Amino acid sequence: MSDDPRVPLLLLPTGVPGLDAVLGGGLLEYSFNLITGTPGAGKTTLAHQIMFANASAARPALYFMVMGEPPLKLLRHQQQFDFFDPAKVGDGIAFIDLSELVVTAGLGAVLDHIVRHVETASPGIVIVDSFQAIVRMALAADGPADLDSFVQRLAVHLTNWQATTFLIGELFPDDLHQNPLLTVADGIFTLTQQVHRNAVVRKLQVVKVRGMAPMPGLHTVRISQAGLQVYPRMSISTNRAERVRPYGRAATGVAGLDELVGGGVPIGDAVLVSGPSGTGKSIIAAQFLAAGARDGEPGVIAVFEEHPKEFLRRASGLGVDLEALERDGTLKIIYVRPLDLSPDETLYTIREAVQQIGAKRVVIDSLSGFELALAPGFREDFRESLYRLVGALTGTGITVLMTLEIVQSATDLRFSPYVVSFLADDIILLRYVEIAGQLRKSIVVVKMRNSAHSTALWLYDITAHGLVVRGSLQDYRGIGTGIAELRDGARPPSYPGLTEQELVVLQALIELGPAPAEALARRTGLPEGASLIVMLDRLVSLSLAVTRTEGGRTVYQPVAQALP
Repeated sequence: MSDDPRVPLLLLPTGVPGLDAVLGGGLLEYSFNLITGTPGAGKTTLAHQIMFANASAARPALYFMVMGEPPLKLLRHQQQFDFFDPAKVGDGIAFIDLSELVVTAGLGAVLDHIVRHVETASPGIVIVDSFQAIVRMALAADGPADLDSFVQRLAVHLTNWQATTFLIGELFPDDLHQNPLLTVADGIFTLTQQVHRNAVVRKLQVVKVRGMAPMPGLHTVRISQAGLQVYPRMSISTNRAERVRPYGRAATGVAGLDELVGGGVPIGDAVLVSGPSGTGKSIIAAQFLAAGARDGEPGVIAVFEEHPKEFLRRASGLGVDLEALERDGTLKIIYVRPLDLSPDETLYTIREAVQQIGAKRVVIDSLSGFELALAPGFREDFRESLYRLVGALTGTGITVLMTLEIVQSATDLRFSPYVVSFLADDIILLRYVEIAGQLRKSIVVVKMRNSAHSTALWLYDITAHGLVVRGSLQDYRGIGTGIAELRDGARPPSYPGLTEQELVVLQALIELGPAPAEALARRTGLPEGASLIVMLDRLVSLSLAVTRTEGGRTVYQPVAQALP
């Protein structure tokens, strides 16, 4: 038997996805609530959704209409939503039209009519829609004194009935801010509809809930065929016990990149891969997800710049079969609605996908596209929203990789007009560089928190096997200008008589040590087949490599030293 003398609060489900979380668990039973908001914000739909979720024949709902709109018209509209259950209408839910009574008999008769219905039906839910209509009609017919009396008497009844009650109305005018309803209400819900240029965003704020600790702030609301969906404002846990910081390294899947980042990306880090258009940011993202699947780490990718099918097709063309991972359930691709997004909606969708497949890796491709997909009002706080989004994911031990398109510069890592480098634990920069009249690509690890990493610039190529890191650019100068030249006294890395591809194979063999042909194909990005074997046999014939047999397969061992 518990020694706690406190009476537990009974909670009702709202039936609105996300709203229970905002409220701290659900709706207080027997509470008196105000639902206020601007026209079109979703007040009536919210009340209906809650009503249909809780009404039953044993504990029916009474919906009093004083807005001048006939019940049939209201039902015609509301029955389009998935939550609408026609079997409950007339049995578990009764709609009572009081609009004519307000005009002909006055507020006193309206209140008496409401009280008689409630005492007869013993309902579990009572809704009066709308308060604003009562105000307008009362001021025209009965005057301010009768209105104040009606409001006070209605508030007393609503708070004393053994029912969960709601009063719906538009935002209160300034001269009603001292209205007693605001004082006696147990819960106040405010819905707003904001227009930014061509975008419309709905938001909900729980202004007041007695005995509960609701989530603070404004929460995005979207109305669809299913009804209202609330996207709770994301937050970063400050409780160390709730935050997870696993140990170990996550393989990038990019040949040669793990060596540059100290053996892989620390698990739970946020990685920013930035670079100009066409440098292979999305390819790194795809290889990162594929490497995770091989290591038993399912992944989620949110795609913003292109349709998922196009993303999958391009990845497949570069040797990364993400479609197979998606079929196996180790990868989930999210294509969030590309217009009027909110950061909270995006995180909610990502979190759902993470929970569905137990994801350990999340990719956002790209931050540039993400910002453009947001409703204009959210772009003002984009940096803060990103901070909360990334922190919420990495706080659960998920490794996050984000791509970011920038204008090429040696020092500028800006995401106009916001600086976002502070979001990342690790930053990998991709750049173009001109060498000997050819446009090449370079990669450098700019930053890794609490981890050793290479600070050199390296050449890389995008091959049929994805992105592959090649040789160092340490013997070149002028890289920051985009035009690189060999330093005085340095010689280009070459072996007499070898083709460019043969040099690539030899360099990979020296880096890997003894290796079979398939390992060299992965490291070089060259197709595994006869052409690669011909190049390896040529290296053997030139005494730059030797072969031996291990486990029934041929292994190539370098004889040459590191390329000069």
